[in-house]
Amino acid sequence: VADPEMSTDELFDLVSFAMLLAAPDVQPETAETKPGRLIFDELGCGGCHTPRLNSPRGRLPVYSDLLLHDMGPELADGIVQNEASGSEFRTQPLWGIATVGPYLHDGRAQTLRGAILLHGGEAQASRDKAAKLDDGQMAALLSFLESLGGKAQYTAGLLPPGAPLPEPGAYGGPLRALVGDEVARFEAGRALFDRDFGMDDGVGGPRFNGDSCRACHFDPVIGGSGPRGVNVMRHGLIAGDGGFVAPEVGTVLHRETRLAHTVIQPQKGASVFEHRQTPALFGLGLIDALPDAVIAAQADPDDGDGDGISGRVALVDGGRLGRFGWKAQVPSLEEFVRDAFSTELGLTLPWTANRSFGVSQDNDGVADPELSTDAITAVTYFLAMVAPPPRSHGADPALEQAGEQVFAAIGCTGCHTPALVGPSGPVALYSDLLLHEILPPGSTGIEDASAGVRELRTPPLWGLATTAPYLHSGRADTISEALDAHDGEAVGVRDKWTSLDAKKKEALLAFLGSL
Repeated sequence: VADPEMSTDELFDLVSFAMLLAAPDVQPETAETKPGRLIFDELGCGGCHTPRLNSPRGRLPVYSDLLLHDMGPELADGIVQNEASGSEFRTQPLWGIATVGPYLHDGRAQTLRGAILLHGGEAQASRDKAAKLDDGQMAALLSFLESLGGKAQYTAGLLPPGAPLPEPGAYGGPLRALVGDEVARFEAGRALFDRDFGMDDGVGGPRFNGDSCRACHFDPVIGGSGPRGVNVMRHGLIAGDGGFVAPEVGTVLHRETRLAHTVIQPQKGASVFEHRQTPALFGLGLIDALPDAVIAAQADPDDGDGDGISGRVALVDGGRLGRFGWKAQVPSLEEFVRDAFSTELGLTLPWTANRSFGVSQDNDGVADPELSTDAITAVTYFLAMVAPPPRSHGADPALEQAGEQVFAAIGCTGCHTPALVGPSGPVALYSDLLLHEILPPGSTGIEDASAGVRELRTPPLWGLATTAPYLHSGRADTISEALDAHDGEAVGVRDKWTSLDAKKKEALLAFLGSL
């Protein structure tokens, strides 16, 4: 890509945005917060967290001297950066502190109290005094800190306080109008999906990719897809006979670890690395409810009809039919939730008979199981009730209709079946949920359950226009690029796509964008 990749105007816009962000709204002192402020002073916290700094705009309640201080060996990360030693950090401003957890430079503290008690080095004396506070005094101190801004905006995730539910059928909304206790159940599941879990909850175990479900699934709303920045990396080894070998730690190459001074390393000898793009989770309940027989009926593993497309059913532990994940490696929505909590967040789960996904114990020092059955049930219910994406028609319905005809004519429906019949009627997901060899011959990839290195499950196309980037690796920025990258069983369809005239290409893209 030609350098410079960012224009002067774009850089100026970003700098302007950062400079013009408002300061947190620090609350005036009240009878409730004054005792905490006095305790703050008695502990000596103001020695580093200077209440006011003079500026051209007057005295700013930053609660920081913006200087480097030695925080002691327990917080030291060993990184020397310019003038800062491996145990020195800039004093974190406290304005707005109520809503910007987790705390400390590495986010290890889940609460303000935990952050206070982890101070060391130059702050050791203040920390020791804080440890002797009784419950009432600590509560007063925390109340004062929360008054420094952000308390009114605080939630356990990113949903704003009191965020309303989207309308039924809208992005992120329920499948239908909710009745009775369904509203509370949906809201509870959504809140858990959005919640940031911390080290005290058991995140890590000791490897993890994120601290919430929403950390990856948020575009265009909670439950959606994610950008490349949250891609999961998979890796593996190729044996001497050319066969794939899964690493001892599993194929997921995690992003993070809770172990201090430890870097996540790939398995020694790993030679296959593969990005996995975050899929949107809309409509999963409808997919979960599809009878196995409906999916299996479409399979043509030996290409009996001679169309060059030979989709086959994915099988997982116990001979169950797989339907979720890029390799259809997960058989049910509940198992999908269990797998995500353990694999992506590193949380341990209660052991449940006839459930093979999820880890029941680890050695991170947090009592197992770290997540309750009720929490798993709540998130599963939320995802089961989230509606599929609504159709979004453009200004030219005739063009979209023509594109739908092109979609069928060039053979896209060979894998992207427009609808499957569920218990409540047709499910217009545009997928057969089968495995197909879609990568080019000779490609290396990751085996998973019964899926080979070149096989992937046909991804549903509903919501396509709002879930970029595309393909399992997220390497396609546009729908056109995704079509160009089809190979394997889809090479014939791809060639027909590339040979279309401009008008038919426009029509096909308009149709796909309307899904």
